[in-house]
Amino acid sequence: MPRRDDIKKVMIIGSGPIIIGQACEFDYSGTQACKALRRLGYQIVLANSNPATIMTDPGMADFTYIEPLNKETMEEIIRKERPDALLPNLGGQSGLNLSSELAAAGVLDKYGVKVIGVNVDAIKRGEDRLAFKQTMESLGIDMPKSEIANSVEEAEEIAQRLDYPLVVRPAYTMGGTGGGFVYNLEELRTIVARGLAASLVGQVLIEQSVLGWEELELEVVRDAKNQMITVCFIENVDAMGVHTGDSFCTAPMLTISPELQRKLQDYSYRIVEAIEVIGGTNIQFAHDPKTGRVVVIEINPRTSRSSALASKATGFPIAYVSSLLAGGLTLDEIPYWREGTLEKYTPGGDYVVVKFARWAFEKFKGVEDRLGTQMRAVGEVMSIGKTYKEALQKAIRSLETGRWGLGFAKDFNNRSLEELMEMLRWATSERQFIMYEALRKGASVAELHERTHIKHWFIEQMKELVLLEEELLGFKGSLPPDELLIRAKKDGFADRYLAKILQVPESDIRGRRTELGVVEAWDAVRVSGATDAAYYYSTYNGEDRVPVTQNKKKIMVLGGGPNRIGQGIEFDYCCVHAAFALRDAGYESIMVNCNPETVSTDYDTSDKLYFEPLTLEDVLAIYEKEKPEGVIVQFGGQTPLNLAAELAANGVRILGTSPESIDLAEDRDRFRMRMRELGIPQPDSGMAGSVEEAVRVAAEIGYPLIVRPSYVLGGRAMEVVHDEEMLREYVAKAVDISPERPILIEQFLQNAIEAEADAIADGTDAFVPAVMEHIEFAGVHSGDSACVIPPVSIPQKHIDTIEEYTRRIAVEFKVVGLMNVQYAIFDDTVYILEANPRASRTVPIVSKVCAISMANLATRLMLGAKLPDLNLRRRPIPHFGVKEAVLPFNMFPEVDPVLGPEMRSTGEVLGIAENAGLAFFKAEAAATPPLPLQGTVLITVTDPDKPGALEAARRFVQLGFSIRATEGTHRFLTENGVPSTPILKMREGRPNIADAIKNREIHLVVNTPGGKRSLTDDSYIRKAAIKYKVPYVTTTAAAIAAAKGIAAWRQGRGEVKSLQAYHADIG
Repeated sequence: MPRRDDIKKVMIIGSGPIIIGQACEFDYSGTQACKALRRLGYQIVLANSNPATIMTDPGMADFTYIEPLNKETMEEIIRKERPDALLPNLGGQSGLNLSSELAAAGVLDKYGVKVIGVNVDAIKRGEDRLAFKQTMESLGIDMPKSEIANSVEEAEEIAQRLDYPLVVRPAYTMGGTGGGFVYNLEELRTIVARGLAASLVGQVLIEQSVLGWEELELEVVRDAKNQMITVCFIENVDAMGVHTGDSFCTAPMLTISPELQRKLQDYSYRIVEAIEVIGGTNIQFAHDPKTGRVVVIEINPRTSRSSALASKATGFPIAYVSSLLAGGLTLDEIPYWREGTLEKYTPGGDYVVVKFARWAFEKFKGVEDRLGTQMRAVGEVMSIGKTYKEALQKAIRSLETGRWGLGFAKDFNNRSLEELMEMLRWATSERQFIMYEALRKGASVAELHERTHIKHWFIEQMKELVLLEEELLGFKGSLPPDELLIRAKKDGFADRYLAKILQVPESDIRGRRTELGVVEAWDAVRVSGATDAAYYYSTYNGEDRVPVTQNKKKIMVLGGGPNRIGQGIEFDYCCVHAAFALRDAGYESIMVNCNPETVSTDYDTSDKLYFEPLTLEDVLAIYEKEKPEGVIVQFGGQTPLNLAAELAANGVRILGTSPESIDLAEDRDRFRMRMRELGIPQPDSGMAGSVEEAVRVAAEIGYPLIVRPSYVLGGRAMEVVHDEEMLREYVAKAVDISPERPILIEQFLQNAIEAEADAIADGTDAFVPAVMEHIEFAGVHSGDSACVIPPVSIPQKHIDTIEEYTRRIAVEFKVVGLMNVQYAIFDDTVYILEANPRASRTVPIVSKVCAISMANLATRLMLGAKLPDLNLRRRPIPHFGVKEAVLPFNMFPEVDPVLGPEMRSTGEVLGIAENAGLAFFKAEAAATPPLPLQGTVLITVTDPDKPGALEAARRFVQLGFSIRATEGTHRFLTENGVPSTPILKMREGRPNIADAIKNREIHLVVNTPGGKRSLTDDSYIRKAAIKYKVPYVTTTAAAIAAAKGIAAWRQGRGEVKSLQAYHADIG
């Protein structure tokens, strides 16, 4: 079938901000969709609220709307742009749910918008638990016994019929949001209430537990001719009970019989034919190995996290192909490298892929490290090897957790077998590492299978690694015999890990194996749906089959590795732009990364992609093979920066800012001295290499203080301390302090205005496109603070000072490329807080608000251009952009959702408007839940915050809001002429704050925690606000901004405007 001619303009709804359960795999799928549909000649209208994505770059679609993803805004865009069609299944659950809402509200019919790719009825059959159940019954496909509940009371009745343990699965959600296992009535009531609140339609499925069964997934593609292919068979190593996003898995299936795989394929084809999806669908099954019973768990009639993994595991770009199919093509019209066209596709390849999740439990005080049906991972890595063992070991060293292998993690090796087996009672992020030590201590494969439900074969493979490691440990202090070293390398042991356990230099390991000819060989993953495309992986178990381009200039770009808090999609954005800029400049671009969710690991982003861990061993091997002119390390966040010095020591040419300058900025003590020489003010500070030294330095400066280690990203282990007891606790618990790794102790500038500037520099000069003003005061990590471009309250003299200091620092540090500098304005003085000579997470935001492609320009400077060649000039920005952070506290209900100097946000949104108040309101609406336009505001603040709360309260009263306040705040407001009604705290009686929030009597919470007592005393207020989806702010600055935003929205919101139109207005 040829492309559809009945449509000219297609609208794509993106997935919004990065959250747990919905991450950058949807930037990847959305970007692919834009490419595919433009290739077919369609105009693209893109709606997404996430500024950090490649997808929302103005060149990706014809009309890009960075707007809140809600029904009202989408209708405005449809009214303005009049698209002919809507593609709903490439924007994750957000895009799918929003498309369903638009259809149900009659918006699509009203404007004559066709739904392509997956029809609205199909969404219901796949997502609505009752409709899905009925469809499966009609097909005769088994499901776990289950019933639908629309209330807690209904769930209780169902539980009596089905018996515990049970699984609660909310409808129309992703990442297992709101669901979980329940073992008793109390847990049922809690989780059903949570699930009903999370569900778009207030519906949950109460399902018989299949805990411990094998979890198996298929990725299937269907076209309009009803031709169907299976792209990938995925085997989850963790059994049912751990969410697939947290489970570690392999492709292909390694322990599943061909007969069972054929049965799963038959079921999958019957399902997608009945659901009528055009494009990709993910189907999840559970298999009981004892009885052979197979049940279908759920399907996703859209691209998903698993489809991104399947795409990268097989070389089959599911989102790209799905978009071509939605545009009218069929599989027999799309090329396939092996047999002509795609309807003949079969998954193949003589390699094994392992996916391993990356968590961030260390970022959340009080969180329990336990895995269940609600996803908790913030990212993942994918590795490719010739054997399972090789791929597993590569995955572990890709995680960037400071572990190079499975052994000797934390203190597990020092624990008894009994303790280790007890630790395995529940699935945790550490389970594989604990199992490794349990095997070392003598646990049997059968015992571990009994405890974890992981199949014998996988545990036996791990046991073989343990036995080999024990042999190696017999040669501690020297190189092992050649035969043993060769075996270790073939089984995936990293040079760094061998060096660590043998206590020899890593260079000795590398040198000896190189002499033996044991070096990385390379093989290809061929790409389907494209002509003559591939990407590459290393192995110690094969021959080198990858040719090298001769007579062409090459540059290598190091990616950011797995997504995690502090290092997210913004860095991938920069790496992708570097690849584009290199191609434009006539270079062959070589990308190295191991993150399957990203655009940087798309097969056509760079000229050559190596899907490899970002370690010295792996990067050096690629460098020695390709011999590029240089390597770009400053775009991938902290990951490649931490490699820069070692790479340079091994003869690698680092492009842009030198490793020496990077170290100068990262080493807190050296940086402090250099700022003093430049005469740039800094908060009083000192370095400490021991607990006693820390206490002495703190006493000299005076509390409160901010303490942080060197060489970290995302404010890792950064904290505000109020007294000596807190300082001693911080040093004991949070950091590994030593004279070699000292901590910086710095005066905390309370209520200072924080600002930051990104600069593009050529080594002799710098250009600052914009200064950003933070809405939260200093003390909240810049990644978690809302910020506005251009500034709204910083005097021009301070903006000029910030620009001057930024230029001076860039020149002093000989920065070539990008640099981010953070400042605090306190007592009419600009203080520097820190400088980072690398890409920052604000680069995409500045680029989009100011219409300047910073990463592209920085790449050109690294290639030798000078700033005057780029003709850059400061242009007045006639609009405002407000970035707001999106926090994952709903996934961690036990954690106090309070902001501080350690970053906690997983993503961000952007609001753009003609005035700052409106931009803030739009940013809050995009971050959800939106600010109320009327109702009651609860204000409960600490004494130092009362003046700020007074201004906010006055503004809310002027807007017609009622104020409820706790005793001290109520008294203060009354004394200052602001009317409020008192409300009881939890410990003061009933009805109290918690009751009022539950009863929907409160529409906005303003609560500032302070000092030790309130951190425990009032966390229930913030937790209740999250649970009942009441917007809340924890700083008075944000409360004032909220009041201004509500006022601006009421005065008129103007019409929606594309990013391209905003850019055209910049002079």
